[in-house]
Amino acid sequence: MSSKRTSEASDDFAEIRDGVRALCAKFPGEYWRALDRERAYPTEFVAALTEAGYLAALIPEEYGGSGLGIRAAAAILEEVQASGCNGAACHAQMYTMGTILRHGSDEQKATYLPDIAAGGLRLQAFGVTEPTSGTDTLSLRTTARREGDHYVINGQKIWTSRAEHSDLMLLLARTTPKEQAKKRTEGLSVFLVDMRLAQGTSISINPIRTMMNHATTQVFFDDLRVPAENLIGEEGQGFRYILSGMNAERILIAAECIGDAKWFINKASVYAKERSLFGRPIGQNQGVQFPIARAYAQMRAAELMVREAARLYEAGKDIGAEANMAKLLAADASWAAADMCVQTHGGFGFAEEYDVERKFRETRLYQVAPISTNMILSYLAEHVIGLPRSY
Repeated sequence: MSSKRTSEASDDFAEIRDGVRALCAKFPGEYWRALDRERAYPTEFVAALTEAGYLAALIPEEYGGSGLGIRAAAAILEEVQASGCNGAACHAQMYTMGTILRHGSDEQKATYLPDIAAGGLRLQAFGVTEPTSGTDTLSLRTTARREGDHYVINGQKIWTSRAEHSDLMLLLARTTPKEQAKKRTEGLSVFLVDMRLAQGTSISINPIRTMMNHATTQVFFDDLRVPAENLIGEEGQGFRYILSGMNAERILIAAECIGDAKWFINKASVYAKERSLFGRPIGQNQGVQFPIARAYAQMRAAELMVREAARLYEAGKDIGAEANMAKLLAADASWAAADMCVQTHGGFGFAEEYDVERKFRETRLYQVAPISTNMILSYLAEHVIGLPRSY
């Protein structure tokens, strides 16, 4: 399958894909296995992606980025995953800046975007989820109180990935008590927090060790003073701002899932042709062939949905349904391909040296994050099919 991967990607990004594959070839399985054992951050890999300009793909040229569309960004992340690497270490650097780009002031854009594009500043931490509210974002409890020319922030966030490896954080906090907000979706605001100035004093970051090497954390804010000029957009409209960026996030992570699925299918196919039992390659047996073929068909169907969502996004359409379906179908495809790959390898699927078990753990995440598949199904049921609201 690997020889067909470029032809299957019937888009206009062959040069980008070739470049990403060449870069990823410098970071083979041994590199990722060593990091996985220590739960260490892939600093060298992120630096290489940054230097090559791939993480600045979506930043306009006027701010030092490539000015590419989301289809190109999706191609980058798909190839990262299909090469056996892990873009989750830095993928938020590509899309988190969108909140500043879409809703920030001209001064904020000029101040931050060029340094983010150049890699001098890392903005890849997004403080939204809290221990008590989970995906019920409107019930979050972190508060931001205005005091003169600052906001004072208190509260905590959980599952804030890459916080230890990010200079800046986009933080969602409540600026108006929930019971005083005019609308259910108002009263939340977005702030750009410079963690370099407060870490260890007003900000405490506690790593959470997880099943995969994901560098996620819990973050505590204790009277954190943020300049009022770091408020993004209007006070109280933050929920709307973060929603506008979620479609991009879901499309790009769906593209990563497609890359994962391609990696698993290729890995299983190669093994099935090389592994011989009872005098014949196991790939000659339909019991082995059929699951690989089914995973391939499932991946291709999901890939089409991802591309359609990306196309509509670039056309400026309202794509809540398409972005959610792309994420759902792609995550299901990668997980099905992962399960198939382990089964094809048998006992060797659990052996560290084959990389299957590592990628198996990594792709399992996307059934849950950045949004649970159940939440996507609820969204489709209510907003697309017209069924009664379930929560």
